[in-house]
Amino acid sequence: MTNNKNSGIRHLIDACGYSLAGLKAGIQNETAFRQELVLFVLLFPLGLWLGETAVERSLLTGSLFIVLIVELVNSAIETVVDRVGEERHLLSGRAKDLGSAAVFLALVNVIIIWLLILVT
Repeated sequence: MTNNKNSGIRHLIDACGYSLAGLKAGIQNETAFRQELVLFVLLFPLGLWLGETAVERSLLTGSLFIVLIVELVNSAIETVVDRVGEERHLLSGRAKDLGSAAVFLALVNVIIIWLLILVT
């Protein structure tokens, strides 16, 4: 049996509220996210302007969105690890390092895409 209390448009509204709360938390609590957001605000219009085709514009701007998405996921992982405990643990460190590596690769992806499109 489905729960009608949290379905349809109400579910969509609630989900949007949770998403906005997550963005607000990222902006308020995560320095790296704020830095990457500034980079996004500066580079997004430039990507729209420099891309000659819809595909180029999509790649230039989409790669910027990926960095923000991965940074939020990394921040979520770090938050959960910190919630579990502040003591050093091999697996906690590994989880944080893996999240950091994902952000690094997303940034490398931006550099490669921008260079391939703008230099060639």
